Amino acid sequence: MIFLAIRYLLERKRQSVLTLLGVFFGTLAFVGVSGFFQGFQGFLVQQLVNNSAQVHIEMRQDYLTEHDLDQPFFGNDALHVFWNPPPAGVKGYLNIQNPFAWYQRLDSDPRVAGYSPTMTAAALFNVGMISVAANLIGCNPEQQAKVTTIADYMTAGKFTDIALGGNRVILGDELMKRLGAGLEQNILVSVGTFSPVPFKVVGRFYTGSRGLDLQAYASLSDVQRINHTPNFINEIGVRLKNYTDATPLARTWSQLGPERVESWSDQNLNIQSVFSIQNALKISMIMTVLVVAGFGIYNILNMTVNQKKQDIAILRALGYDTFDIIMLFFSQGMIVGLCGTILGLICGYLFCRWLQTLSFMLATPSNPQGHLHIAINAAIYFQATGLALLSAAIASVLPARAAGKLTPIDIIRQGG
Repeated sequence: MIFLAIRYLLERKRQSVLTLLGVFFGTLAFVGVSGFFQGFQGFLVQQLVNNSAQVHIEMRQDYLTEHDLDQPFFGNDALHVFWNPPPAGVKGYLNIQNPFAWYQRLDSDPRVAGYSPTMTAAALFNVGMISVAANLIGCNPEQQAKVTTIADYMTAGKFTDIALGGNRVILGDELMKRLGAGLEQNILVSVGTFSPVPFKVVGRFYTGSRGLDLQAYASLSDVQRINHTPNFINEIGVRLKNYTDATPLARTWSQLGPERVESWSDQNLNIQSVFSIQNALKISMIMTVLVVAGFGIYNILNMTVNQKKQDIAILRALGYDTFDIIMLFFSQGMIVGLCGTILGLICGYLFCRWLQTLSFMLATPSNPQGHLHIAINAAIYFQATGLALLSAAIASVLPARAAGKLTPIDIIRQGG
């Protein structure tokens, strides 16, 4: 059957090549488009998820509503209270109430890859007559490096240099530019109404995000001291082994304490919509190409069946049964599909490798050449193979079944 199938394909070389090209381009498009979209999603995850914690356990601060203060001010008489203007502001805590309970919980959870307690304070940085307001983040650098990728963006110094304490600070590139500060230079840092404290600049980082680069890092103990909040933390950042677990875990952990627990997707709802749109576009593009390739296989097999009726009659007269005839034409479609798939996978891989060499993005320390992020993983190639062969199989079934139903007497009656 395989010999006859190949012979029939070679008799119509042009149509066979065009059909093979349809499967080839379909597979190539699947590999290229999937690699691009998955690579772009990976880049977004790297920039927006891994640059910060995947789960944020924060001090709870909620907005006041119109009647939140009725009971505290008027007690049981607070039945008909009208404010003009209504209360505004926030209510809650200035710190995480029981951090040690969270530490124990996180240490015992196998889904947690690491966590880092931090103290973030709004600070004023001064160099001479220049003042810039920015966040000062106090952390343990070793723990912070396990939770975020900030250590990978260091352009000067080491992130662990602040572990020594002694008022050492690492500035973001944007903050350092605005201050006009340099390495090993002393700057003044003040928090709230407290007196300015000198800090020594020991490092610099650059992420490419202006918001992130307008921040500073120091040791947790130094920030707690200048903020006059010893042993206080206002956030615990958590890194998971699988970032997709962040949302359900955040929902569960939010019931375990008074703190506010949010996942990275809760804080970046727009990114989730981008992922959904990308997946929808990828699926629609791939299905369109595969349907076109399937129609090509269907058309050539259908034409072959019509043109080979005499051969079918001879084969049936020689003793070939319905199943043999079906397998003859079904094999033609699968041969074309398999050859086109193999060529498409090879060229798709080479195409993705070429795309990875293009300098299309902003250069960062983690991507100094600014190359495109193209995903190359086995799942894409298995999916491409399965979809291409499935398309070829479905497109081959109808003509093959039609050929299998033909009998010598029917062919003679039809003038075959």
